[in-house]
Amino acid sequence: MTFQRTAWRAAATLGLATASLTVHATNGYFPHGFGLKAKGMGGAAVALAHDAFAGVNNPASSAWVGNRWDIGGEIFMPKRSATVSTPMGPMEIESGKSAFLIPEFGYNVNLSDRLGVGITVYGNGGMNTQYPATFPGDTNFLCSSPTTCGTGRLGVNLMQLIVAPTVAYKVSDNHSLGLSPLLVYQQFEAYGLQAFGIPNQGKDSSTGLGVRLGYMGKLGDRVTVGASYSPKINMSRFDKYANLFAQGGDFDIPENMAVGVAVQVTPSVQIAMDYSRINYSGVPSIGNPSLANFANGFGSPDGPGFGWQDVKVVKLGVQWQMNSQWTLRAGYNQGTNPIQSADVFLNTIAPGVIKSHITLGGTYALSGQEELSFAAWHGLKNTVTGSIPAPTTIGMSQNGFGLQYSRKF
Repeated sequence: MTFQRTAWRAAATLGLATASLTVHATNGYFPHGFGLKAKGMGGAAVALAHDAFAGVNNPASSAWVGNRWDIGGEIFMPKRSATVSTPMGPMEIESGKSAFLIPEFGYNVNLSDRLGVGITVYGNGGMNTQYPATFPGDTNFLCSSPTTCGTGRLGVNLMQLIVAPTVAYKVSDNHSLGLSPLLVYQQFEAYGLQAFGIPNQGKDSSTGLGVRLGYMGKLGDRVTVGASYSPKINMSRFDKYANLFAQGGDFDIPENMAVGVAVQVTPSVQIAMDYSRINYSGVPSIGNPSLANFANGFGSPDGPGFGWQDVKVVKLGVQWQMNSQWTLRAGYNQGTNPIQSADVFLNTIAPGVIKSHITLGGTYALSGQEELSFAAWHGLKNTVTGSIPAPTTIGMSQNGFGLQYSRKF
């Protein structure tokens, strides 16, 4: 327990020092990829071993990566909006907080020809909204007066920071297995939800311990396959929000899994494809229907959630080693939308409806030991419309770009 508490404190310190670390909102609230190389290839990474982000992409890749560290940062710019029909006409509002700086870090070392170890620091998040007013149209169709709805800002902020030590072992010359304990710290805050009987409570935090398992295999000189799996992480409760999240403030991290293949088409061209699944429906506070469970009351075992469906994602990427210094990348990411029309109204504060991403990236070798990578992406705008308790349309689009410095040793 002493080790876990120390690790959680370290994670909390890192999270608070980089307060906007986890504001992604792409495949639900998981980023479309981890590490700038993967992000330039649509997020495809499960069958690749080209950087030190093994703890999140595939723990088994740590046995193949070699000695290196990668540090980077990105600017993430989501645009979130809601349009609500009121007796006075449509009311359209956009969320503030439109640009975020997000750091990331990975370190890996091979202790022998078969054994690799490392550490990855990464984050999830995305329920990060800040609307400039109370819940749209509140005094007309939801609340009896502004007092019961609250005044000022409306929004939520979810931050999840994960520290993943990693160990991987080659069980044969062409196959490896990996393991990453996941030390998780998360922080949540909601405000302006008095319409639902939820006063402003300020920030609250919780911790949890999970695991990610991985496999990587080389099927000849040209084909590599990989798989990773992380079961649902049981998090401690948000005590301040026991009257919001189902099961008395419980907000676990959903089970997720991925499989991938990479093919060396020519000596200079490689393609990769991943299929991943995030089981949001297995977490009641996320997956419980918002409208159908409304009568049960917020915070109850069968209380309302955000109604998110499981998300299935296909990630396709290509990289071309143009010459000894330049490697160029491109990718496409296509996922399903977790939010259905029946759950639109509550998801005004968490409009994670993006389905498609187009990505570009590249790496420039500064020397034999140093390289600089970049990536840029665009999440195509998507909207969902619901009709209860009032016609409401939520939407999101996003842009992002980042730089990553890597050093081999």
